Amino acid sequence: MSRFTLPRDIYFGENTLETLKTLKGKKAIIVVGGGSMKKFGFLQKVEEYLKEAGMEIKLIEGVEPDPSVETVMKGAEIMRDFEPDWIVSIGGGSPIDAAKAMWIFYEYPEFTFEQAVVPFGIPDLRQKAKFVAIPSTSGTATEVTAFSVITDYKAKIKYPLADFNLTPDVAIIDPALAQTMPAKLTAHTGMDALTHAIEAYVAGLRSYFSDPLAMQAIVMTKDNLIKSYEGDKEARDEMHIAQCLAGMAFSNALLGITHSMAHKTGAVFHIPHGCANAIFLPYVIDFNKKTCKDRYATIAKTLGLAGNTDDELVDALTSMIQEMNKKMDIPLNLKEYGVTEEDFNENLDFIAHNAVLDACTGSNPRPITEEEMKKVFKCTFTGEKVNF
Repeated sequence: MSRFTLPRDIYFGENTLETLKTLKGKKAIIVVGGGSMKKFGFLQKVEEYLKEAGMEIKLIEGVEPDPSVETVMKGAEIMRDFEPDWIVSIGGGSPIDAAKAMWIFYEYPEFTFEQAVVPFGIPDLRQKAKFVAIPSTSGTATEVTAFSVITDYKAKIKYPLADFNLTPDVAIIDPALAQTMPAKLTAHTGMDALTHAIEAYVAGLRSYFSDPLAMQAIVMTKDNLIKSYEGDKEARDEMHIAQCLAGMAFSNALLGITHSMAHKTGAVFHIPHGCANAIFLPYVIDFNKKTCKDRYATIAKTLGLAGNTDDELVDALTSMIQEMNKKMDIPLNLKEYGVTEEDFNENLDFIAHNAVLDACTGSNPRPITEEEMKKVFKCTFTGEKVNF
């Protein structure tokens, strides 16, 4: 038996923040990251709309990029004191992911983080609160997914929490928020969205339901990401929709080792998640093509890339990705990013071991051993093509 889960409601288009006026409840807690949402006036609008809905509100501010276990536990404690019936998170992937994890420990104070990292082992939520997610970036799509990524800085590991319980009840896709992104963030989040869509198209739980979403997201990203990076408003709006489609696809089809590798290097080498995905994706495609070459070739053909054989089409796809990286000033390998050979070699066993254990590895189309993972990582460091 298969399953396909989405938020109950997705509101999209101009002025969709006003949807908050229609929520029914007594208390809402707002989880937000840095100062950009306040700076551009969106946080104030959220507060006003929730008050208009008749709710008492409380803020949890300052969620850091790559939120920590400690941030999550502190937030959950604040929620337990305030007892909201709505959790509203606005901003990039970090505050929304953090709010999702806080939700778990708000409703289940005795639950442990060690239990939460077990895939699909989270108890039933919505015993105390429902969840609204409002993204300001066009990449993570956490507003429509069953995932939350939390970092254990002591262990130097990013953990993806995975459970359909974490899928928000309401997603508000207001394009005005995405217009505030700086160019580098636009590039990184956009390549994160492309990685989501491509991995979902070949992942273990892909289906007739996820494939069209993934492919549409791929097409829209190819057509709009570079223009969005260059500041085109319409393209920026299109990317905000594209990343959401990619999220709905991968939340159900799952992902692959591009994300496993990004999770395990992000905390060690401090590489932004979308940037890591952009670097690793072409190498992973070359590794995976032994088992799903036809799927990658279908993507290339849909995008109108040149090639007479499946091998040529897959090469055209990886070349396209690397050309997009170049245009957006994203490094093509870890050495270009600035990782030293000494640092890489010192951490190789650690990142390879943990990447194999990552929750995303099980849905990769080609199984991978620890030794193979090391070889793929070595290629991503030097820029050598994966040919095994």
